[in-house]
Amino acid sequence: MTGGCAGRPGCRMTAILAIDAAWTAGQPSGVALVCNGGEAWRCVGLAPSYMQFQYLAAGDPVEWGSKPTGSRPDLDRLLAVCRRLLDGEQVSLIAMDMPLSLEPITRRRAADDAVSRAYGNKGCAVHSPSAARPGRLADEIRSRAATLGFPLATASTPAGTCPALIEVYPHPALIHLLDRDFRIPYKVAKTTRYWPNETVQERIARLHEEHSFILSALGEHIVNLPLQLPGKAQIGSLASLKAYEDALDALVCAWAGIRYVQGDCRAFGDRNAAIWIPMHADGRDFTTTCSRRA
Repeated sequence: MTGGCAGRPGCRMTAILAIDAAWTAGQPSGVALVCNGGEAWRCVGLAPSYMQFQYLAAGDPVEWGSKPTGSRPDLDRLLAVCRRLLDGEQVSLIAMDMPLSLEPITRRRAADDAVSRAYGNKGCAVHSPSAARPGRLADEIRSRAATLGFPLATASTPAGTCPALIEVYPHPALIHLLDRDFRIPYKVAKTTRYWPNETVQERIARLHEEHSFILSALGEHIVNLPLQLPGKAQIGSLASLKAYEDALDALVCAWAGIRYVQGDCRAFGDRNAAIWIPMHADGRDFTTTCSRRA
């Protein structure tokens, strides 16, 4: 399928700002910027936090060995950084891993229930949002995005419509990207649950392997990826891999955004909110195949 997103009027490219957004301001959020000028999608910027992404505009490289800090998202500043990195061109789409709605979020939405029904048997059921998490943070992001010209895409929005703000969900997207049958075990905080009988070093090795699979698969769709995983011998702790996990999640959000731009995404939800999940390369959706945002 080919989509209808031609970017903003007068733009020579389509660009996607992708955010693996923490549900609270105290945790870091991965950020990726990808664009396509007509030949291939390429990564223009990638960082494991809002602050480090902003530093890219000044030419400062990401320090992957340092611990990212959390902060509140500033869409105005993030989009300004994108324009700098895109040589003045505009972002066409914002793809964000965070519950978003045209109504205040106080409980589970139709979108959450729809995804859980379709993908729960693959370990990708959706955690329940609430008035506290993400609560007002999500409302503020959605409202500011609309003011900046990125209205929220809901189930009433045709796939490929741009400019827009879309909600994505990395876990089922990863299943499709890697052609797996179940949720991918790649979260740093979950390694004890994944592999309870293995040593820390064995869990580091397994996690590194999953991260490598994800990065390799993303490289088949997005070129110029500025992310190099450390060698296993260089990894001193599981916690040191968290920045890489957040960056990978941001890139998966970007890949889901690419599929939306191409029209190869399905909206799960209603007229107030939708979670956009990629379809298979041959056009099939995965409503019979895939707890959220671990």
